[in-house]
Amino acid sequence: MPSAGVSISDVERLDPAAVRLLPMLYVAWADGVLSDRELETISQKVRQQSWLDDRSRDTLCALLDPAARPTAQQLCAIRSVIRRFGAGLPAAGARSLAQLGAELARADAGEPSAEAAQALAEIEDSLGVIGPEAVQELVAAAAPEPPLEEAAPRFDVAAMTRVLDGKQAEARGEVRRLLREPTFRHTYGLETPTYRERVLSWARFVAVRGLGSLSYPKEYGGRNDLRGFMATFETLAYFDLSLVVKYGVQFGLFGGGLHQLGTRRHHDRYLRDAGTLDLPGCFAMTETGHGSNVRDIETTAQFDRATDEFVINTPNQSARKDYIGNAAQHGRLAIVFAQLVISDENYGVHAFLVPIRDDDGTVCDGIGIEDCGEKLGLNGVDNGRIWFEDVRIPRENLLDRFGQVGADGEYTSAIAGASPRFFTMLGTLVGGRISVAGAALSAAKVGLTIAIRYGAARRQFGPSGKVEQVLLDYRTHQRRLMPRLATAYAVHFALDDIADRYANRTDDDQREIETRAAGMKAFSTWETVTTLQECREACGGAGYLAVNRFAALKADTDVFTTFEGDNTVLMQLVAKGLLTEFKQEFAEMRLYSVVRYLGQRAATAVTELNPVVTRLTDEDHLRDPDFQLAAFRYREERLMSTAAQRLKRRIDEGMDSFAALNECQDHLVTLARASVERVIAERFVERVRQTQDGMLVGVLRTLSDLFALSRLEADRGWFLESGYFAPNKAKAIRDLVNQICAETRTHAIPLVDAFAVPEESLGAPIAFRA
Repeated sequence: MPSAGVSISDVERLDPAAVRLLPMLYVAWADGVLSDRELETISQKVRQQSWLDDRSRDTLCALLDPAARPTAQQLCAIRSVIRRFGAGLPAAGARSLAQLGAELARADAGEPSAEAAQALAEIEDSLGVIGPEAVQELVAAAAPEPPLEEAAPRFDVAAMTRVLDGKQAEARGEVRRLLREPTFRHTYGLETPTYRERVLSWARFVAVRGLGSLSYPKEYGGRNDLRGFMATFETLAYFDLSLVVKYGVQFGLFGGGLHQLGTRRHHDRYLRDAGTLDLPGCFAMTETGHGSNVRDIETTAQFDRATDEFVINTPNQSARKDYIGNAAQHGRLAIVFAQLVISDENYGVHAFLVPIRDDDGTVCDGIGIEDCGEKLGLNGVDNGRIWFEDVRIPRENLLDRFGQVGADGEYTSAIAGASPRFFTMLGTLVGGRISVAGAALSAAKVGLTIAIRYGAARRQFGPSGKVEQVLLDYRTHQRRLMPRLATAYAVHFALDDIADRYANRTDDDQREIETRAAGMKAFSTWETVTTLQECREACGGAGYLAVNRFAALKADTDVFTTFEGDNTVLMQLVAKGLLTEFKQEFAEMRLYSVVRYLGQRAATAVTELNPVVTRLTDEDHLRDPDFQLAAFRYREERLMSTAAQRLKRRIDEGMDSFAALNECQDHLVTLARASVERVIAERFVERVRQTQDGMLVGVLRTLSDLFALSRLEADRGWFLESGYFAPNKAKAIRDLVNQICAETRTHAIPLVDAFAVPEESLGAPIAFRA
């Protein structure tokens, strides 16, 4: 019974004219959103229809009785009646419910009168539904799902890969071929000891291929190829990040420390074995109580003239070496950073070679080692803590490239001051930050490859009666993934540039490169964390399965934001570097030069803040790289100027520089991020201009626009507040970002394919091709 006193047979015996109302009555209940009052309104309209006979009118009103709501089975029965009456009607065409009802009754009742047609329209309007969609759901069978087929790429994917690989195509290709070998396969659920041994075996496999010693001199088994080493580190991150960290600790930090901080005798004795992993080592810098503050570590290396030895000690619990890779299980020799003390005179932080295990793996006397245990991720790396108690090492174990101690205990160095000497030592290790940024980016590329491929294959929801729509065709899905894809390309080119500069650095640009590397490391690793979270969510429950890689990718990259320098600290370092340059610019100018410079800046500001310019919204203007870069530069320069003013005001009022910096930290971090985004945008625009292939130029320009405009959109509050954007311009940028997301979606699959993540390394079933 659909309603009290009304049977299915009553419905089937309705006068043909009354059948016109049946679709609307079905929707009134099936929609489930009409109130009792709304149902009563529709019922009153039905009672007023003189073209209905009394029996049909009573039956229809009974069907609208709120006190006798039909069951699900009864609704299905009514729908069956409608479909039976409508058998043979064409499925195509947009109809209203009133039109459908008229077609159902036409064979027996003819066309409705003008009075009936108006009444049908009024009743449908009372339902408050979109009629054609309701009709589609009511009478149309679900469309068969067509085979998924992305449009053919509009550019040469292999050519795009060559652009991404750049000068390091050979090194990256060699690693990709290596990762396709059966040795390198993902296994889930390994216990930590087993996983650590698996990672060690992978690292040995890489070393056998000569990829561990890439950056070392040829006489020690290397190829003198620092850029190749960095590219190898980056590309290994397509596979397993514990392997990447093990590789970096052994061959980059330990071997690289020997190479960069040591001299010939250290190289001759240790460097070849470090490159083959015959000598597993550690890089013991970080201490429990000091973290990023390496200059104030507490471990001491006291020189004993009587024995010509250094005595290494951990004076207290906070001075223990913490989180040291290779320490818990595999390492035999450690590069230990300690305060060099001679006759109670502290010469600052230096690096020393300290044996921690014998050849058979027995911990050496005076050495205490503790396993850090299970971590959030990277459990294939044996992180440990190390203590030293009166550990004696020969004087020759000082890595003495930048400071030497003679047999008489005399200290000499070409760099007189402890502070510049310290920063010179650390400057040789800047490549680690660039490499970490690149590895993080590789993890983001893996996540984007998985999520975008899945989004182009997974269907969900869609118009009634039609095939469900693929996720990647939804604007929200495009919004969450396309700007991140553009950012991955942007960061790739910026990192490629800073890596090249680092490999060919000179004394003149060393400090700028250090600052740039710090900012890129922070930006890339933060971006990776948010990108992987977005990608995981975009894959729904499938992304939560370990086999689809996000569990490991998210867990393993999380710590990238804090090792090789805490990101917030690094961003403060960037800001300090910028302010130093800002100060030096004015210090080195004569008075008339300063006046001229300020006059030029004022003229530029007047031009950029012209009411007409701030309100320009046409697409050509917004997609003009000159406009985009001008906006980034304006933001950075204004933030730098206002930060300098805030700091100067506090210092003029008697506040010490540390307290002044502390009060302005939020401003400084904002300045640093603005500077990094400006650099990335500039490098992207430059790379687009350098590209010769016309098809690639178009796609890269689209990505460059999306990166720049999405970043400007994200900070539109600042631009509106500063008067650089008028509200209509901010809205136009938002609309254009939507448009460019849709443009990028058409290239999304070939764009992630161009990352060339080996299918064997991908290991994600939801990303496999059919």
